[in-house]
Amino acid sequence: MSHPLHEVVVDADLVRALLAAQHPDLADRPLRVTAQGWDNVTVRIGEDLAARLPARELAARLLLNERRWLPLIATLVPVAVPVPVRSGHATADYPWAWSVVPWLAGSPADTLTTDRRDPWAGQLAETLAALHSPAPDDAPANAFRGVPLAARDATVADRLAELPGDEGAALRQAWADGLAAPAWDRDSVWLHGDPHPGNLLAGPHGLAAVLDFGDLTAGDPASDLSTAWLCFGPQAREDFWARYADRSDLPGTALAALRRRARAWAAAMVPVMLAHPDAHPGLAAVGRHATAQLVAELR
Repeated sequence: MSHPLHEVVVDADLVRALLAAQHPDLADRPLRVTAQGWDNVTVRIGEDLAARLPARELAARLLLNERRWLPLIATLVPVAVPVPVRSGHATADYPWAWSVVPWLAGSPADTLTTDRRDPWAGQLAETLAALHSPAPDDAPANAFRGVPLAARDATVADRLAELPGDEGAALRQAWADGLAAPAWDRDSVWLHGDPHPGNLLAGPHGLAAVLDFGDLTAGDPASDLSTAWLCFGPQAREDFWARYADRSDLPGTALAALRRRARAWAAAMVPVMLAHPDAHPGLAAVGRHATAQLVAELR
């Protein structure tokens, strides 16, 4: 199935040709397309590597951000991240830079039921708290994550207005409450940008890796913390926030406001998660889960 957002076709034949020209020692390995995201395609190379290739122009710059910053990010967090180990460049057949990264083993969390995600809520909170350290002035800019909610209000309000019934009302309530919460007034911190369940890997001992740092940026951590509603049930979400509070230096009033903004971001994510159910059934399931969590919490 072709992805509705992709501008070029990325398949095993293309990757083999790129490897043959630029990394010939890898070109004879078995290749298998393992993921087709919104922006990138992942092709497994043998047992221990994978090629990560942008499939639309918007993602090309994001991959360069990963190349530059993931070596630093890997030193901050307690789980694995896909630090590039080799670089690829554009050719006549493929227009953008691409990377070879380690193959990180685990089950994508959007394929797991909530009861299998809930046990590692605290691990994810600790990972995000570790990541949310002060970022440099030249951290990547991102107009869609880490910004004040007011900057996204026009777009999000339009999307939420299209959702019917009690579910749509609850999502709009969550968004309005976040808008009314005090804004982030501290230094910008590093953000993953998109830590939804599809970008998290679970292993035998809980959270194993965090993937896809294409939206890496700095700002208000609320957009990252929206994952508490995307991933977990009510009790695990409380565990998540308790562990994040323990690992952060935020006073109670700032944490309360942060949670309100994070819940608003979760509501904003729902229409995006539901946008392409055929191409991304796992994300559509996450969107439905988040909706149910928000409705129950605001009832």
